Formats: sequence, C-alpha cells, structure tokens
Amino acid sequence: MVGGTNPAPIKDVLGKLTVEDLDLQNKRVFIRVDFNVPLDENLNITDDRRIRSALPTINYAIDEGAKVILASHLGRPKGKPDPRYSLAPVAKRLKRLLNKEVIFSPDCVGPQVRNLIEKMQPGDVVVLENLRFHEGEEKNDEVFARNLADLADFYINDAFGTAHRSHASIVGIPKFLPAAAGFLLKKEIEYLKGVVNNPVRPFVAILGGAKVSGKIGVLENLEANVDKVLIGGGMAYTFIKAMGYEVGDSLVEDNMLETAQRIRKSLKERGVKFYLPVDCVIAHDLEPGSETKIVPTLEIPPGWKALDIGPASAKLFDEALHNAKTILWNGPMGVFEVDAFSRGTFAVARSVADAYALTIVGGGDTDLAVHRAGVSDSISFISTGGGATLQLLEGKELPGIAALTDKE
Repeated sequence: MVGGTNPAPIKDVLGKLTVEDLDLQNKRVFIRVDFNVPLDENLNITDDRRIRSALPTINYAIDEGAKVILASHLGRPKGKPDPRYSLAPVAKRLKRLLNKEVIFSPDCVGPQVRNLIEKMQPGDVVVLENLRFHEGEEKNDEVFARNLADLADFYINDAFGTAHRSHASIVGIPKFLPAAAGFLLKKEIEYLKGVVNNPVRPFVAILGGAKVSGKIGVLENLEANVDKVLIGGGMAYTFIKAMGYEVGDSLVEDNMLETAQRIRKSLKERGVKFYLPVDCVIAHDLEPGSETKIVPTLEIPPGWKALDIGPASAKLFDEALHNAKTILWNGPMGVFEVDAFSRGTFAVARSVADAYALTIVGGGDTDLAVHRAGVSDSISFISTGGGATLQLLEGKELPGIAALTDKE
C-alpha cells in the first residue's frame, strides 16, 4: 500500500459475520462468487481477474477442510440454459489457478447436484452451472433460494459486484443459513465505506463518466468529507454549460443544469475545491481518423464534441493530487476506448498511481482504464463492483450486505 495509510477496521463498518467467524471443518459451504468474466467468440476467458479475486476466500475454505460449493451468474441468459453462458470454462480456469481438481456440476439445483455434493470430501471444490439458467434467481424466488440453501451448511457472499441485486443467491439463501462475508466482500466494504466515512486528509475525489445524473448521489454523500473534487468525462460539460458557457455538441444533460449548479455552489460553501477541465480534445464524431483538436473548454466550436480532457487539464489535475493523502476515482476522463481520446484518462491513471496516498479506484470502466494504462499494480485498491460500488459511495445499504447474519 502506498503512503502507509490504513482504513478503519472492518468491525467498525461491516457489523456482519465474516468467513473467519465460522467453523468450516467438514461443512458444506456455499460461496456466492462473481465469476461473470468476459468470453471471446470461442468461449475463451479473456480476463480472469474476477476469478483470481475470489481465490483468498476459496483457498481459506479449502485449508479449513470445507466442502466448497461455488455459485455465480454469467451474462444474461434470461432464465433458461444457454451454452454461450456456461460456467464450464470458468471451472476449467479455476482448476488451473487452484492447481487441484475442480468438479463442474451441469446444473445448480436438482437431484443430480445433490448427489454430487453428497459425495464431496473435505477440500473438494464444485462449481455449479450458471444460476441465471433458472428464472428463480433474478426473481428472488423463495423455493429456488431454498433449494440452493439445502445444498449447504453455511453461506458466504464474496460477490461484491452483485451485492446491490435482490436475487435468490444474494438475499434469498441467507434467510435459511448462517450467512457471512468473504474476504473480498469484507475488503470492499473496508475500503469504500471505511475510507470514505473516515478519510485521511486531504481527501480528493475524481469523478468522470458520461452523466451527472449517475454521480449525483456520490457527490452529495461525499461533500461533507471531501476536500477536493475533480470532474472529467462527459459530465463535466453539464457543469460548464450550467455556468453559462457554450459547449458545442458535447454531451449535456439539460435537465440536470440546475442540479449541477446547486452541487457546485454547495461544495463551494463547504470550502471544497472544485476543478473542471480547462481544455479538451474535440472532434465531430468518434469515427477512426476523424479530425481532432485541442481547445480551451470555453472555446468549443458549434458542431464539435469534447471527447477527452486536454493536456493542460491533465496537468492541472496532477497538481491538484500532489498533496492528497486519500484519492477516490470513479469514471474515465473521456472515451478512452478510442485511442485518440484515451490520453487524458491514462494521464490521470498515472497521476493517481504516482500519488503518495491511499488510492481507491471504483470499478467498471475505471478499473479497465487503470489496467490499460499499465498502473493497476500501483493502486492501493481496485473495486470489483460497478453498480454496487456507486450505491455504496452514495451511502445506500446494499441488499446483499444487509442480508448477512449480524455479528453478535
């Protein structure tokens, strides 16, 4: 960890049983993991980070002599079996990562699955087929949840990325079994909730992405604790237009202009330093080979769109991060998937990585950006959640965490 800064202890922010509170010896342990990994057209896994992130909990359960039952969703099969979304490739990859036999179950409920689990020995690992091959998963059907719960003695949630979903494997099973947090879930809460509520200062939030509407709750929840806010991405141009400036054809939420002004004024009244891009990379469209220009943000011509922050903005943001002790980053600075509009996001990624601070990157596109920038190893913590991360940063309770058994 950079800067030697530790978040608040987990017991202060979770208040739920964790995997270490359970006696797993010879017990059937149902672990809800997030193995929703990207696959290519040949059904090969292109990025196994989500599988790797669950390994500490899986290995702990194996070492404690548990019979390990792993369950996940993959893609959107719409409640019926679809070979494109089978977890068979995941079981194969997990076998390699664990360097031990992994049994793949062709379904997640039913007599065939029960027979398979009855034969398990301590230390065995079974991967169940995609939970979403059954309608009952997304509908949080109580009978489906009960059938899953009947497979095990304990339930562990280590799937932070789905903790905001009220699905059978997230909130249904804990009604029937002692339910605890795995190491990954525990770590996510420790960083995101513990650090945001009790940051080492100066605390800087970098927010990007397309829309202000997606980040209002985050801004409102952070404003009491944050010292600086850096805004990039498409959402910056709603703020700039709200201040009375023209932004060409840049993405703007006209229905959010008053909200943007209110947030900016509220932050100013609290003494929070608020940074917007001072220059930007513009183009007529996202087509490869389109003409691009770098202009001041107050001089975007009609018919042009701002698609990335410019070099002066990247420098400004870098300077603003120099004295930070805690940095939270959620949302890219531009359309970084297109090479011509990636430099701003990658520059900010390098600035965050180089900061002498506790650095937290909040899932989704930002996670991908720091990996593409080649600096992920220099970030203190990268969240595995998208929607779950945002909800937690908004101060909302996540159903998957609320469902876990309270610590006595």
